[in-house]
Amino acid sequence: MAPGTRFDKPGKSPFMDMDLVPRYADEGAGEEAGSVQINARQQQNLGVRTADVARRTLAQKLSAFGTVAIDERSVETVPALASGLIEKLYVNASQQFVKKNEALAELWIPQWAAAQQEYLAVRLLGDSGLTAAARGRLQLQFMPEAIIRSVERSGKPQTRITVRAPHDGYVSKLDVRTGAQVTATQPLFELASLDPVWIVIDYPQSQASLLRVGSQVTAATSSWPGTTFQGTVSELLPDLEATTRTLKARVVLNNPQHQLKPGMYLNVELAEAQQGREVLTIPEEALIATGTSNRVLIADGEGYFRPVEVTAGRTQDGLVEVTSGLEEGQKVVTSGQFLIDSEASLRSALPQMAGQNEEVKSYSAQGVIKAVSDEAVTIAHQPVPALKWPAMIMDFAITPPLREQVRPGESVMFHFVLTDEGARVTSVMPMSGAKEQP
Repeated sequence: MAPGTRFDKPGKSPFMDMDLVPRYADEGAGEEAGSVQINARQQQNLGVRTADVARRTLAQKLSAFGTVAIDERSVETVPALASGLIEKLYVNASQQFVKKNEALAELWIPQWAAAQQEYLAVRLLGDSGLTAAARGRLQLQFMPEAIIRSVERSGKPQTRITVRAPHDGYVSKLDVRTGAQVTATQPLFELASLDPVWIVIDYPQSQASLLRVGSQVTAATSSWPGTTFQGTVSELLPDLEATTRTLKARVVLNNPQHQLKPGMYLNVELAEAQQGREVLTIPEEALIATGTSNRVLIADGEGYFRPVEVTAGRTQDGLVEVTSGLEEGQKVVTSGQFLIDSEASLRSALPQMAGQNEEVKSYSAQGVIKAVSDEAVTIAHQPVPALKWPAMIMDFAITPPLREQVRPGESVMFHFVLTDEGARVTSVMPMSGAKEQP
């Protein structure tokens, strides 16, 4: 073949048995470096759609998921007051609800007998000083006032005590059984209250500036449709969750009817969205994330398309803030851009392709993000005919900038290459409107 050879009329190639491809004098006049031209019919077949780059006001609102948890500040341990024997348990299983002063267990404490008999003997002497001292020794043995008064009334030692619940709550921990021997201060039960409860919410690090201690939030759950719960942010937890790349916050929420149970999931939002500013925006599906940058495809008119690197900001309600790279009024491709971008890549429109001596074969596929870790992403992808791969779940290497663009459960279209270390994702784009199949 002779790719640089030109002919002045149509016909067969003298080098191969193929028709010559016509090229017109004005072709490429409006084409910039790296751009591609696609005729109207091809655009229709590819499903190409465009949208305007426009200025819009993005309200600063938080939308996150939360999990109900026990308010650890309400957890109270019920200990044994002295060494003894569990004669009877009134609560036989954890998670049982008890009311304040309800009997939990009956404890026999034989060591109290000697001290109580001494106290009774001293009382008979009629010496108020000695009597007060003996009574003080009973109190030093953690003997409840009710037991001491019972000894005084009956004139007999009282060595059995009924352990009672200090408040309403659920038995979150049961550490003893009937017949067990216990020692002084040994924990017998743990009681936890469900009013209030904690909501531990996970929110993207990009929304960290929206949340602060004291922020009012609303929460809703499918378990109680139509019901909205109000809460207050009590603490912003310092650690970033490595697997999901999210931060955590703790919300205190009143739960007087115990509708919310530990482990329930809720949708959490700020009670009042903060007023935002007018910014340049594009539809979220127009953004193509690569391993090192973000880009979009601009429609220049007359069928010409070219890739442009952009700097993306906040994402909200299907819109992405663009801080650099675009101007108001330009048109960006929102559907079909993945294939157009592949063509542009082959024409060396992307800087990272320049200067390479050997072309690396790139493959494309669709799939659903199953998990994201520090250096890899697990994708359930559809068949890849070019590699004769069936549909399967596998791990792909991924770079940190690209990793932040994907979330578990999201349907995506992606490019990848095969290296000596395995498959590596080079670009990824969320599929608008697609959701993971159950």
